[in-house]
Amino acid sequence: MKPHVICHMVASVDGRILIRRWRPEDASRGEIFERLHDQLGVDAWLIGRVSGQGYAKRDAYPDHTDQHYPRQHWFTRRDSAAYGIVLDPHGKIVWGRSDVGGDPIVVVLTEQVSDAHLAGLREDGVSYIFAGARELDLKLALDTLNRELGIKRLEVNGGGVTNGAFLRAGLIDEISVVIFPAVDSTRGSASVFDSAEDETGAAAPLRSMTLASSDVLECGGVWLRYRVQSG
Repeated sequence: MKPHVICHMVASVDGRILIRRWRPEDASRGEIFERLHDQLGVDAWLIGRVSGQGYAKRDAYPDHTDQHYPRQHWFTRRDSAAYGIVLDPHGKIVWGRSDVGGDPIVVVLTEQVSDAHLAGLREDGVSYIFAGARELDLKLALDTLNRELGIKRLEVNGGGVTNGAFLRAGLIDEISVVIFPAVDSTRGSASVFDSAEDETGAAAPLRSMTLASSDVLECGGVWLRYRVQSG
């Protein structure tokens, strides 16, 4: 049983998500995103490897360990009010921390990750789960998070490739997007939903999107929430 999945993002009017490129500038956008995040009432938020790398504090893990670790889920905490979930299938992120903003980190790995990387995660107190032998199985990851940590509402915050992967897998139940009065206009800039090179042309299995609510914000932005049906 998977959690209810909400893709919650902010975007310029041309659908781009790299806030530093938007014009005109407005320092309040990050605060507005966090305030709306709180209103969604989720148990966890999820990002991909590229976004997760920005939180890393350590240079490297040891490249060898004599210890062998079974490819089983490992948790430092199971009682948190919220978790930060990071997709890192090949074990690239060197954390040097165990939480982000007080939310314990849970890394989603594939079974090909080395014992040395697992040793580094344990040393940092970073929980991890396995979801696939060589490629990530996103549905399996969601089922595991629900079963092992009791996560019932999960917020996916991208980047665009991660959001697109969940959308094409038919795993998003709701889209929450704030359209700000700003423009990026840069060719190739990341968008709300994107694809990896080998996924170009793969359409999302969307059957319907129903507007659930729309709110005009004090900044002139618009908060749109859609119920999504896939299949």
